[in-house]
Amino acid sequence: MKALVYLGPGRKAVEDRPVPAIQTPTDAVVKIVKTTICGTDLHILKGDVPSCAPGRILGHEGVGVVHEAGPGVTTFRPGDRVLISCISACGRCEYCRRGMYSHCTTGGWILGNEIDGTQAEYVRIPHADTSLYRIPEGMDEEALVMLSDILPTGFECGVLNGKVAPGSTVAIVGAGPIGLAALLTAQFYAPAEIIMVDPDENRLDVAKRFGATQLVCATGAGAGEAVMRLTHGRGVDTAIEAVGVPASFITCEDIVAPGGTIANVGVHGTKVDLRLERLWSQNITITTRLVDTVTTPMLLKTVAAGRIDPKRLITHRFRFDQILDAYETFGHAAGTRALKVIIAA
Repeated sequence: MKALVYLGPGRKAVEDRPVPAIQTPTDAVVKIVKTTICGTDLHILKGDVPSCAPGRILGHEGVGVVHEAGPGVTTFRPGDRVLISCISACGRCEYCRRGMYSHCTTGGWILGNEIDGTQAEYVRIPHADTSLYRIPEGMDEEALVMLSDILPTGFECGVLNGKVAPGSTVAIVGAGPIGLAALLTAQFYAPAEIIMVDPDENRLDVAKRFGATQLVCATGAGAGEAVMRLTHGRGVDTAIEAVGVPASFITCEDIVAPGGTIANVGVHGTKVDLRLERLWSQNITITTRLVDTVTTPMLLKTVAAGRIDPKRLITHRFRFDQILDAYETFGHAAGTRALKVIIAA
């Protein structure tokens, strides 16, 4: 099969690899139908994720068809159409029992990180019964790719951790795909204001169409000052960091109101200054989280009911033999105006 392989910082290639085989009774092998590229894949390529070793097939998102199921798989059979969760969960360990699937002792975020991932023609899925979701009849597969990772990530790590509430004021720093996913799902809770912060005017235009009430086209200190003006000096109840660089987290520190929450979503590869000399007395909550995908069943129902349309995040489509072009497009989003790309295997 063909697969996109990480060769070390700044290096990747399409290689021929053997089709994966069942390794444990609870494994399934899925034939990929559609996959995508995540910002985390770009962080891996920068060398920000040391757990991902050279030689790894990248990717942790996608939909496909079960090709083979191990003898211990009870829920799925060959031919079933499935959504692949970016998080593999055994469902039995201490962390899974607490709903912290991301810290499963034999799973977690391993696809495209510690084991080979979904940017290939086939992928092995450990703990298939609790790491795959059956695709309801008639649902759009492209839309469902957004439920592998991006939508539950924005919702769980940003909206839920950020304690977005009716009538509250929210700022999302970063209008990329994750920030826009947080924007879409924040509206479940009817905040009074959703301020989108990004230096890219095109992405802010998209955010406006998606429901942002205020736009700030700036970075650094200028972004913080603009948000404070919009909130009449008070700041925001929830500041969602959706980029993963020091400047965006510092902006969140600058704009959070007393009693507010900073919800970090971004993947950080370098240290960030924590300005406790200003925040220590302000009753601030700072949250971190790796997505657990505990909300995926609810989000599936929400998409099926037409309450949210994640397909709006898709801007470009490629065939698998164009995956290097897809990376080029996604990696230069400022020029290409890319949000999410779909790669059809």
